[in-house]
Amino acid sequence: KKTFTEVQTERLDEAERTVLIKCPPRLNERKLLQYLSSHGDVKSHFFFENRGIHVLIEFSEKNSIASLQDAIGIPSAADHHVVPFKSRLFTFMLKNPVSQAAEEISVQLSPQCHIPVKDLIQKLCHADSISSQMYILLNEYQLTEENIKLRFLACSVVQDFARAYFPDSTVKPFGSSVNTFGKLGCDVDMFLDFHDTQKHARKMKKGPFEMEYQMKRLPSERLATQKILSVIGDCLDHFGPGCVSVQKILNARCPLVKFSHQPTGFQCDLSVSNSIAIKSSELLYIYGCLDPRVRALVFSVRCWARVHGLTNSVPGAWITNFSLTMMVMFFLQRRSPPIIPTLDQLKALSDEKDKHIIGGYDCSFVSDLNKIKPTKNTETLDVLLGEFFEYFGNFDFRKNSINLRKGKEVNKPESSPLYIWNPFEQDLNISKNVNQAQLEKFVAVARESAWILQKEDETQRMINKEPWGLAALLIPFGKSNSSRMKNRMKGIGSETIRSLLDSLKLTNANSLQKAVGK
Repeated sequence: KKTFTEVQTERLDEAERTVLIKCPPRLNERKLLQYLSSHGDVKSHFFFENRGIHVLIEFSEKNSIASLQDAIGIPSAADHHVVPFKSRLFTFMLKNPVSQAAEEISVQLSPQCHIPVKDLIQKLCHADSISSQMYILLNEYQLTEENIKLRFLACSVVQDFARAYFPDSTVKPFGSSVNTFGKLGCDVDMFLDFHDTQKHARKMKKGPFEMEYQMKRLPSERLATQKILSVIGDCLDHFGPGCVSVQKILNARCPLVKFSHQPTGFQCDLSVSNSIAIKSSELLYIYGCLDPRVRALVFSVRCWARVHGLTNSVPGAWITNFSLTMMVMFFLQRRSPPIIPTLDQLKALSDEKDKHIIGGYDCSFVSDLNKIKPTKNTETLDVLLGEFFEYFGNFDFRKNSINLRKGKEVNKPESSPLYIWNPFEQDLNISKNVNQAQLEKFVAVARESAWILQKEDETQRMINKEPWGLAALLIPFGKSNSSRMKNRMKGIGSETIRSLLDSLKLTNANSLQKAVGK
């Protein structure tokens, strides 16, 4: 089992040996590869569709790219003046389109987005168990090998710009692109890293002199970050091929540059050295690698939450995917025996090379997956999905908070409706944005889902051929047929909805009394 850092290093190295080519709609794949091989050995390639056909080419040697770049011309543009930045994004056209057309064939395309939910539901209905349904969903939604290569290439071409100013810098992805929980179509979060530069500086302290670079000094790290991102943002906007809709959001808590990278089709967010975010990515990577049930449960719960409007791609008062993922992790820590270890247990397994103190916070935990003992828990995903809804449908959110470091419910330190401790910055609540109404909606839908799974009748399902198991949970409640809804209203969920309505009536009555009193 490779460590998080080993996987990232390999991927970054691959990306530096990679180019992206926009191709004619139909072409001879064999001839294209034959031509590219004249510049060096092609290690891997795949085609995909995004505003036309593209092919990603990974060479075995980095110098093959320089050889290919020497053979490529500057575009002729009568109406425009081109910016002469030579990137690793190329356009290939047929020299004689008419004569060559006869021998061209359509190439096999690698999908870069997941199937619609309605198509997924049909697929799930043909499975033989809820566990099988959950693995089918995982398979349809998770990032493919090709999509991951494309994400690292997007970072690598931004790195080419950054290195014009900071030659030792690297641009690395973090978050869903690398933590094993990314869904096809999710944004690419990337950060500009100068830590390699700092390591290099420490190595140079040999000899009779204290030696250091002369560098610009600024009053704060935040100001330096803002200035760096401002320049890189302008650079991408003015000179970056395919970089459009560039927004510099420099006054945010974490300053960033948002842009759309048209050649790869990704929405990208670029920030500077976000060390704690990287440790969070690594922690989730470890949890995702420990047991196959972890990722299957997270993907199913996140898809369920999206269908029912519990999560949203727009920031707001709803639960984020990150918070929801942490809730799944906490639930898996609470099983008997636990399916994944607590963060404190992972810290106890760490050695000297795993020690990381970032901004005064202890972010140490074991990086070697082989040191972590496999779980003895054998519960099926059928059981775990139902138990997840049952657990959080009855969780005492008024009193308790969720703490992954300890793996147990602890009293809330303040009155936010939902309190999930940041695993590293222990004074922060990662779900502070969630309001009471959204939390109550989550509880109501969780209880309704638990009830549906408990009441399911196997023989009835075969006769009616209706969506069942996970598929039944991916239909917004109220949109399935009325007889099924009436059956649901006899269970736990209806009581939840009734109590919610009663509380709303009570609130409205109180508001009316206050208004009359005024």
